Amino acid sequence: QVQLVESGGGLVQAGGSLRLSCAASGDTFSSYAMYWCRQAPGKEREFVAAITWSGGSTHYADSVKGRFTISRDNAKNTVYLQMNSLKPEDTAVYYCAADRNRWVIRSSTSLDYWGQGTQVTVSS
Repeated sequence: QVQLVESGGGLVQAGGSLRLSCAASGDTFSSYAMYWCRQAPGKEREFVAAITWSGGSTHYADSVKGRFTISRDNAKNTVYLQMNSLKPEDTAVYYCAADRNRWVIRSSTSLDYWGQGTQVTVSS
């Protein structure tokens, strides 16, 4: 089992940047593929980005491709989401998640472990 704690959320103007971090503890971090998902008020949780256990492969939702970058540091047990050119429609609670299928990443929110989320608000 792995515990996940997100940080780095906040309020930013449109066009700005934020970097989210997710610190993992418990099980071996490199045993998991890692995901970022988000949930806006009144909407379902949606996939944002994913990265395989080694960091060798990444996958993004079309809505963030070219603006967001997911990365991980297995030595620090941490996954990151660099968010650039933020838009008001990016406003949501952002969740970090871990999936035991560390080799295959896909556009999914059916994942094994979740953090508590961090709020990102983008003002226009």
